[in-house]
Amino acid sequence: MDLRSQVRERLAAERGTLRKQAPERVALCYPSPYRVGMSSLGFQTIYREINARPLSAADRAFLPDDVDAYARTRTPVFTYEAECPISEYPVIAISVAYEIELAGVIQLLELSGIPALAEQRTAQHPFVLCGGPLTNSNPLPLAPFADAIVMGEADQAIHGVLDTIFNADSRQSALTQLASLCFVPSVHGDALPPIQQADDSLLPAWAPIRTPHTELSDMFLLEAERGCSRGCQYCVMRRSTNGGMRIIPVERILSTIPDDAHKVGLVGAAVSDHPKIVQIVDTLAGQGRQVSLSSLRPDRLTDPFIAALKKGGARAITTALDAPSQRLRDRIDRKAKEKHFLRIAELVKTHGLHHLKVYMMVGLPDETDADIDELIGFAKELSRIHSLAIGISPFVAKRNTPLDGAAFAGIPEIEGRLSRLRRGLRGQVDLRATSARWAWVEYVLAQGSWAEGRAVLDAVHAGGAFSAYKAAFNKLPDARKRRALRVVA
Repeated sequence: MDLRSQVRERLAAERGTLRKQAPERVALCYPSPYRVGMSSLGFQTIYREINARPLSAADRAFLPDDVDAYARTRTPVFTYEAECPISEYPVIAISVAYEIELAGVIQLLELSGIPALAEQRTAQHPFVLCGGPLTNSNPLPLAPFADAIVMGEADQAIHGVLDTIFNADSRQSALTQLASLCFVPSVHGDALPPIQQADDSLLPAWAPIRTPHTELSDMFLLEAERGCSRGCQYCVMRRSTNGGMRIIPVERILSTIPDDAHKVGLVGAAVSDHPKIVQIVDTLAGQGRQVSLSSLRPDRLTDPFIAALKKGGARAITTALDAPSQRLRDRIDRKAKEKHFLRIAELVKTHGLHHLKVYMMVGLPDETDADIDELIGFAKELSRIHSLAIGISPFVAKRNTPLDGAAFAGIPEIEGRLSRLRRGLRGQVDLRATSARWAWVEYVLAQGSWAEGRAVLDAVHAGGAFSAYKAAFNKLPDARKRRALRVVA
């Protein structure tokens, strides 16, 4: 399919697309493909906020599904609404969710003929503004590529930042003024300013566009709460981030949902902790809508809650076990107990749902084979009650959490524990795991700074395979090089 025809097909299938002509033009970009970017409530919220400004218009662009096709045909990344190259916009705003997307930032810019490094850009190039969930943890590896970075919640901050950029008489003047509003790498260096918090009056965030060409097909997304009041030690969104959990009133949630929204996604770090969540789900299901929640805490999953979820179209229940043993769950301050999961498995069976799925981590600090064996035994117990699937991710320590600085367990160690689990659960549990190698790449970036970001540029230029990242990271200064060699060897 022609590259532009694919974009036009997607646009034709959208409901809620915002089209606007205005003097202050922003190319709002996502450094992953369309199907991922359009599932991001934050990305869609900023799209709506920019277009609500009287003099501003935001057109969307995404990392191409086939980067090689764009490079081979020398097609610059272009916006969906205007089919205009992003290089022709005065401002490029990029929402970055997690560390691996740094490669997408580089590819978006370079496919468009824009130098990836901020230091190589001139006043003739667009101003590159970044933000997104990554800024709640550690945006320093992003710093080499951004002119400015909005930290934390951008719903409100985006307006002051864009006013400053468009009203400044030069790029340098804009950077100087922005230093009091957000993180300006050329001014602040490694010193990160406070994380922004939007006023509660702006909540809930909601997505203007629904599309079938995305991970969450034709679903209307809005938040039922923001933040989290729990203290899980590995989590960036724990209670210390932006004051904990902010609850959206039931009436405001229900009144925000369009009448023609047949599928509703309730989003938030701790949606199931909303004190009225069962009422909300039951009400929406009673209106004939399908309902999906972004997070289900095991200690909140009661009989009425699961009944409401099934009424809303749920075919399975997905929650988080987080650690392989109760000892480690207690250590990371998770409130989930084995009794909660046993109860959930019984309720899933009682309500006729297809299966129970749990997410968890391996490679936590102080983890041993005994912890893995405890998981094997407990997973077998759960699977005897009802069909069980387990999704596993290697633990990656993040900045701005109590476990910041914890070592990566090591690729051989992670793979050994996964093999132990597969042997112990073969034929009884559906076990799927993410790559230990790419988790290590994420770890190096999560714990890194400017040098690690520049190393991503080298890795992308070398082809972007894991071996390219390993080689690039192992060229870092001595202390970082020793860390990289230790965990990969």
